Amino acid sequence: MSNPTVDHEPGDPAGTTPPADDRPRRRRNRRILIGVLVTLLVLILAVAGGAFWFVNRLSSNIERIPDAFDIPEDQRPADAPGDSITFLLGGLDGEDKVDVYEPGAARTDTIMLAHFPEGRDRGYLVSIPRDTYIDVPGHGQNKINAAYSFGGPALFVQTVEQLTGIRVDHLALIDWNGFEALTDELGGVTMTFDDETVLADGTTLAAGEHTLDGATALQYVRDRKDLPGGDFDRVKRQQNYLRALMTELISSGTLTSPGKVNGIAGAIGQAARVDDELSAFGMVELGLSMNGLRANDMTFLTVPTDGTGMAGSQSIVVYDEERAGQLWTALTADDMDAFLAANPELVTGDDVR
Repeated sequence: MSNPTVDHEPGDPAGTTPPADDRPRRRRNRRILIGVLVTLLVLILAVAGGAFWFVNRLSSNIERIPDAFDIPEDQRPADAPGDSITFLLGGLDGEDKVDVYEPGAARTDTIMLAHFPEGRDRGYLVSIPRDTYIDVPGHGQNKINAAYSFGGPALFVQTVEQLTGIRVDHLALIDWNGFEALTDELGGVTMTFDDETVLADGTTLAAGEHTLDGATALQYVRDRKDLPGGDFDRVKRQQNYLRALMTELISSGTLTSPGKVNGIAGAIGQAARVDDELSAFGMVELGLSMNGLRANDMTFLTVPTDGTGMAGSQSIVVYDEERAGQLWTALTADDMDAFLAANPELVTGDDVR
């Protein structure tokens, strides 16, 4: 296996010639940042709870995804028992102003599964590296991020359902544009670093507490080269910042300030799309069902892998089928405590640099 610090730029589907890496660095940075935005819709709904006016405002700003679940029913997992709910979260890499639902227009270069077990008083957010090499229905072995490019939202959902055996209840797709504005709307996000922390632009933050504005936050979640685990550690940074952002949202009183609510709803509305089965009423219901959820109730982790490798000329992430299968089973059975106790290295803790 190759060293995990290898930079895995997304490749074309297997069997095609990868394009020259001449895309602007700006676009590459967008893909990196989507991981932080991608979970905000679900978590903000949970934080909002009974703030109906906020949720309605948010709902009216968000574009709906057509035909996200246009999948034969006999090819889908069964509904989970009880009131557990699962969101598939994908970060789009398409250029601005393209039709991202057209085949080949975009990939999902950030992929997360957010699962809330029965009772919805806790949640698990599982990152799946974009270069994970798995079976894409109808297209054979390929990187998981190619599924969206091959068949749009429905094939993306079907691929993840086939991989995990977990039925997806809702789909959210995120573009990066609202991230910086959202951070600044909150007046910045406070983080504490135990050690000196290097940002992507070379800036160094001393150990201690810092309030990151939007621009600084982007530099924090962008960095890869200064991290021992490369892209894998960058995912942890994204998750760590997301946890801090959620805490800031709760503690700042934002949801009681109409002015701040309008700014946040506008920023997310620029960035998020959800499936057309998630209505405004559904968002309110979801928020009410999780109104006690807090940042400490969320567990952030990455799917088990066997490091990196090669498939032909492509650099890939090798999927650990056995341990990943144990993870999906534990999520379905609501038996995550035992799995996490046996696999503590998969969890993103509070000590991310």
